[in-house]
Amino acid sequence: MIKPATSDPRVLIVDDEECVRTATELVLRRAGYAVVKADSATTALELLGQGSFDLMVTDVRMPHMSGVALVPRALAIDEDLAIIMLSGANDIASATEAMKLGAFDYLMKPASVDNLTGTLAEALRRRGLNRERRRVERLIRDEVEVRTADLEREKRSLRTLSVSVVETLVNAMEAKDIFLRGHSIRVADLAASIGEELGLDPDTVENIRVAGHLHDVGKMGIREEVLNKPGPLTTEEFAHVKEHVRIGMDIIAPLRHLGPVQDYVHDHHENFDGSGYPRGLAGMQISLGGRILAAADAFDAMTSRRAYRDSMSQEETLAVLGSEVGTKLDERVFEALRRVVSRNGALTYIADVGNRR
Repeated sequence: MIKPATSDPRVLIVDDEECVRTATELVLRRAGYAVVKADSATTALELLGQGSFDLMVTDVRMPHMSGVALVPRALAIDEDLAIIMLSGANDIASATEAMKLGAFDYLMKPASVDNLTGTLAEALRRRGLNRERRRVERLIRDEVEVRTADLEREKRSLRTLSVSVVETLVNAMEAKDIFLRGHSIRVADLAASIGEELGLDPDTVENIRVAGHLHDVGKMGIREEVLNKPGPLTTEEFAHVKEHVRIGMDIIAPLRHLGPVQDYVHDHHENFDGSGYPRGLAGMQISLGGRILAAADAFDAMTSRRAYRDSMSQEETLAVLGSEVGTKLDERVFEALRRVVSRNGALTYIADVGNRR
């Protein structure tokens, strides 16, 4: 007789035959097990729901609910339960099926004392190993979740700090120019409103808003006399102005945690027909955030006074931008812009398209 390694493990014996239950109980009590008996699978499930068991020894064939059907339902109550099937000569296939469902092993009737107690001792040992494995897995999973949450918080904090630093640069740049003052904030708000109008998810809308704040940061590298020139730009001057996209990307490129924000900033002067800059992207090659920024930037640039021209009305601006759908602007984005402006007619926004500075 092989005794269990732990003290008084609890075993549930399930068999519809009283003589089998009694004989099995006698053997297991002598081996050091605490035994509870059930005369049916239904009773066994009730007992499993009421208390904790280490092992279950069940007959394969029983009326109403077989031992095979009992296995998955018992494991649903206690995934650590070690189940041993008692099988007759004609029940080997059923016992094998039970093992596929999660039973530990099966024994042929009549099982010898050593065979029964040895199998239960091994099942108990394996159960302990499985419980320890699951405990370690839970600890690892919890630790990973904690570390992941910490990393996410650090990333958010770093992102917020980085954006704040660049926004400070933008605000300082705009503060020196009465024509640019508030430009980036208004573009950010309008672009975010367009994103919401298009049904974009909150994270994407927030990325578009951040890109709106940062899109013109590169203009701090453009000569003030060119930005504020009261007349048309020469070819050389316009080429210099276009450098603000590259300069802006150089400023925010190290901030890799900004993710798609960098793409949106990079694309905000691309035209839908491929005639924009800096890469000459066209259509869906341009990020959606970039297409939205282009529309917001264009609208607000035209409705804002500049050193080289007066502002246009919102109605005039929408008419001009509508004529640029398919060439400079994405039609879907323009229609969203038009709806937003129609609802918020009293608001003024800013933007830049084509040769607008």
